[in-house]
Amino acid sequence: MVISCLRVLGLLSIAEQAFRQRLAVGFPTLVPVLHYVTEIPFHPVQSHALKLVWSCISDCPGVVSRSQLEELVLVLTGMFSKHITGEMGMLPENFSMACSTFVAILKLPSSHGLPTLATSVQESSSNAVLSCLCLPPKHPDQLLYSLYLLKEAHAYSHGEDSINMELANGVIEVCKIHLIPWLRRVMDEVDEEDIILGVLETFHSILLQGSDFQARKFAEILAASSWFSLSFGCLGLFPSEKIKLRVYLMLGSVVDGVLGNDSGQPIRDAAPHMASDPLDLLFLLGEKSSCDLDLISCQSAFLLILYVSSLYDERLADEKQVLASLEQYILVNSSNFLNGITNSVALTQLVHLYGLFRGISKMSYQIPYSPEAEKLIFHLIVEKDWEMFSSRVHRTALNWLFQQEKISGPMSNQVLNFFRFNNMNGNQIIDHGINKSLIDLKVIAELVAEEDNLGAALLVCLLRQLQEREGQEHEITLVMNRIIEILNICPAASDRLCLYGIANAIHSLYYYSSYFLSPQNFVTSALLIFNTLRSVQPETLFDDEAWLPLTVKMLEFFIATMSADTCNHDGLLVIGILALILHHSTNHALPEASKAILLNTSLATTIKNMINAACSKGPALIEHEETSTGRTLIFVLILYFFSLRSLYSLLTGTVEWHNFLEASIGIEQHQYICIRVHDLCRLVHYGPPPLKLVASHCLLELLTRISDQRHTKTDELKCSMGYLKSVMAVLEGLVFYADTRISINCAVCLSMIMGWESLGLQETRVMRDDKWCRLVVEELALSLAAPGLASRSILNHHRPAAQVAIALLRLGQVPTWMKSVFDGSCISGILENLSASNVTAEMAQLFRELLRSGYLREEEISGLNRVFQACRKHVYIDSSKEGNTKEHPEKVVSIPNDIGKICKLLICIMSSDSSPSISSEGVLSGKKRLLEEIELFFQESAEK
Repeated sequence: MVISCLRVLGLLSIAEQAFRQRLAVGFPTLVPVLHYVTEIPFHPVQSHALKLVWSCISDCPGVVSRSQLEELVLVLTGMFSKHITGEMGMLPENFSMACSTFVAILKLPSSHGLPTLATSVQESSSNAVLSCLCLPPKHPDQLLYSLYLLKEAHAYSHGEDSINMELANGVIEVCKIHLIPWLRRVMDEVDEEDIILGVLETFHSILLQGSDFQARKFAEILAASSWFSLSFGCLGLFPSEKIKLRVYLMLGSVVDGVLGNDSGQPIRDAAPHMASDPLDLLFLLGEKSSCDLDLISCQSAFLLILYVSSLYDERLADEKQVLASLEQYILVNSSNFLNGITNSVALTQLVHLYGLFRGISKMSYQIPYSPEAEKLIFHLIVEKDWEMFSSRVHRTALNWLFQQEKISGPMSNQVLNFFRFNNMNGNQIIDHGINKSLIDLKVIAELVAEEDNLGAALLVCLLRQLQEREGQEHEITLVMNRIIEILNICPAASDRLCLYGIANAIHSLYYYSSYFLSPQNFVTSALLIFNTLRSVQPETLFDDEAWLPLTVKMLEFFIATMSADTCNHDGLLVIGILALILHHSTNHALPEASKAILLNTSLATTIKNMINAACSKGPALIEHEETSTGRTLIFVLILYFFSLRSLYSLLTGTVEWHNFLEASIGIEQHQYICIRVHDLCRLVHYGPPPLKLVASHCLLELLTRISDQRHTKTDELKCSMGYLKSVMAVLEGLVFYADTRISINCAVCLSMIMGWESLGLQETRVMRDDKWCRLVVEELALSLAAPGLASRSILNHHRPAAQVAIALLRLGQVPTWMKSVFDGSCISGILENLSASNVTAEMAQLFRELLRSGYLREEEISGLNRVFQACRKHVYIDSSKEGNTKEHPEKVVSIPNDIGKICKLLICIMSSDSSPSISSEGVLSGKKRLLEEIELFFQESAEK
């Protein structure tokens, strides 16, 4: 009965227009009937019920209540869900009618009030499309209806008042993950043009209806999916006028999304006149356009297509053919650019394409090119106004343009324009997606750092050009700040900048312009100098003649800005620059500039007075950790550390290092910076932790130089025993300091003094009988031998004490109490705590000295050999893992007030330059030293 009634109602609704309106009265009865018949697979009246529901909704939308809509949505969603899972099949006509019914629901004004409708339509449209994506398509009409539903789902997501981003994104994801790959696979197997046209219309609708963000996102997806090649593939298979028009209109919309601002309009304007084959378009590109507006339009459109597709590394034809057509276009149509017939946007695209394909030919294989076309394009670059960075640029094209010395001037101006725009809008040129062809400062930095182009030369040239113009102070500051950012991104760029004379450019600014009359401008240049010196390799600092006057300027500034025992942030920055110059002199760079610092008597006097004032504070010095006095002292000591190393490198034969010990009457004032050992001891003893660290590095460096000179000249010490004992007392008191960097430095200093073998018998006995040293060694032995306490951290903490024990074991006469401290039970306890993962280089060295002194028994030597073998294997495994880990270099200093970062960078360099006996250079060098000590232990144990 129900079946017969539905069939009759279906016939009447088709036959009588007036009956359709009366049919709506019974709509509430149709909904449960539809629910019932869709639960039964292939029910004979499913199609009738769906048609009647669709007819009622379409003809009388006002009769559908909210609850009825919700029930219908549930029914239709269930149908599509069961269909795709295979739980319940659907006849082709039922599938099409279900799609139509869902679309009719979406178009109802009341549908936007349903909270669950967006989720349901997203699920249903996705299931409908996926159920039709087969190879080859079996039911073309079903696919077209499913695309219709998908398109209307996207339109529904953009309601009158708001946008449902989840639904819009869901539609785009279906296209990205399923439809686009399916189209690429099925292209050659589709016979019906309507299927291709349906997919194109759906995609085009999403591009046109979506929000700006959604349109850009989908355009990026299409462009990144080789859409240009796919489009021309469609034209090759279906060369109808309808397909051609749709393809070019859609390409225009894709270009809009990729470049923005109606950029695809030239393609839309030329669509009726465009050819279907890229080879035909290449031929047209090489034709002389004269006053043929249609040809000019087609050429502009194809240049735009080539340009955008090249950004995604698509090749619409062979590179050789494209380059030949571009050259022919330049040869016959360059007058259009010179006469203003063709705009600057097209010129920018032409320059980009020419640079790209010339760059490709240089990278892959040699493709012949036309010198005449190159000459003409260079002429256009020089003579016409154009903006290289106004849109996206392929990195290969930019690299080739940066290689051309003949256009270095115009390219410098293009870089300046980029910096200006970059300054206003941040690092990215266009906020249109995430394509790799979007040029930002990172790409510029990478090109400047590379050796196959003139990017660094362009920046130096730009600085020089700006000096020659009036009123360019702001532009000079802008360029310097951008170079600092480039160094931040790619520190290796400093090598290229120095190679092309960045020092000369800054030198000219200092001496031949009024730019540095402003203190702020001076600080900007100082930041650039600091960051350049911080990251440059010494071998590229060959231009000492340019760095010498810069160094003199820095010295003048520092001495002039000193106030009592402090200086401001700018002065501290200048001290950092002077320290880096001295640092490079130890690698045979900037010798004259370094000598200007070392032999500056005003600087030496200023620093001497400052140190005297600091030492006079005594215990009160601890209160100056966060004060300007404390910060200035730290920087002055950093400068002193590098001056010691530079003195050793440049003036080693003229320096009497023992004069840095106790001052004697008659010793003349040094013309170089001189902070004596006892003053450094005061700073180490009374200073706050940061000052202790830097002063301990200086003390270690100075004592190392004294020791080296004593070993070569065998001179006697020019100091009293009381002086030496006071120095040792300070060092002994810091052996167990919490900061192991400080305690290790002090322990190594103490061991050096113990190693001065030319001391008299009385002094040796004092060291041998020193009670504090005995206490240090006993504490070390007890801690290492205590059951279960010798963890890696405990062993690291006792590395300073181990240095003292090693020094005592190396004395000509080892203290007799050492034998009682390192007795059999102690050594056995230490061996029980040792494992492959907690051995340090100091521990291996200590056991080697115990072996030499005859403190180890055979079984203990055998046990140590086993532990050290396991340790060596452990180190090799760890090193292989760490070798794959990239280290992140410290960022450069970009603001003058960031003194903390400047200080940290300098201390890091200072630590890496410290005595090789200290494992502070890094993890890998520490492990290298451990392996060396283990190998020495093996060799000496084998000789026993």
